[in-house]
Amino acid sequence: MNRMRRNLAFALTLMLLGGLAHATEPMVIDLWPAQVAENGPVNGPEAVGREGSGTGAVRNVSHARLEVYQPARPNGTAVVIAGGGGYFRIQVGRGSEPVAKWLASMGVTAAVMVYRLPGDGWAPEAPIQDGQRAIRLLRERATELAIDPKQIGILGMSAGGHLAAMTATRHAHDFYEPLDAADRQSARPDFAVLLYPVVSMRPPLDTTRTRQHMDRAPDVERMFSAELWVDDSTPPMFLVHALDDPIAHPDHSRVMFEALQARSIPSDLLLLETGGHSWGLGRAGTEPAAWPLRFSRWAREHGFMRRLRTAP
Repeated sequence: MNRMRRNLAFALTLMLLGGLAHATEPMVIDLWPAQVAENGPVNGPEAVGREGSGTGAVRNVSHARLEVYQPARPNGTAVVIAGGGGYFRIQVGRGSEPVAKWLASMGVTAAVMVYRLPGDGWAPEAPIQDGQRAIRLLRERATELAIDPKQIGILGMSAGGHLAAMTATRHAHDFYEPLDAADRQSARPDFAVLLYPVVSMRPPLDTTRTRQHMDRAPDVERMFSAELWVDDSTPPMFLVHALDDPIAHPDHSRVMFEALQARSIPSDLLLLETGGHSWGLGRAGTEPAAWPLRFSRWAREHGFMRRLRTAP
């Protein structure tokens, strides 16, 4: 019976993905003025991996940006998407982009974030700066993009999950000096989604490559362990993790979920028996393929991804 339920969930998920092929080319929004890249540590052009697990992954990032997939019929919700890659690359082709196209097929304005990487020599706080700036820019341009400014979420995978968790829990702390009118906007996402995330910098969860690239940060265990910063202003959160994840132990999601529950923050933790790491949307016939349907239900229960009313 459980297997039948899972197969039904997989089939329904595939139905939801039917609109993927119709996504248009994304609109690019620069996160920062050109001089930020010019004064940065990166030399040479941006590179995209073409072999093995790095296929489709971006590195050598100087031009931080949002690649925005706009739905044909926006429902008002927007999501910033941060792919994983241990803070030395970003899995876009096999991670962020498929998720963005699925969300766009559901009416969500989906913004793939190509963020600056500590592994490229950027400061440890650079990814969180980019996360805050992305939320503010979408809020500033909400009318133009047909977004409800109170329906802007962030979704992160692996190291991108750390970025998303930090953006959600430390939104009240400005990680950079204001630049323009957009920085008068709130950096708080209205909800967060963490898929196989890195959350903590503290032992015994300090074994990830993400943590290694944060070593230059002062007081890293306290300042960049997202679970320590959950408070009453933390937004609702949806977490998914496989129990057999060999990269980010499922306790990363557990410690975050426990912190959220302790503060009575609306949250859901989906633990999968199998799946490993870096599964993105999930391959049909595997447990991770069930998360999009589960998330879409959770989002609607919490007032997001609602269908807009049409005029009679």
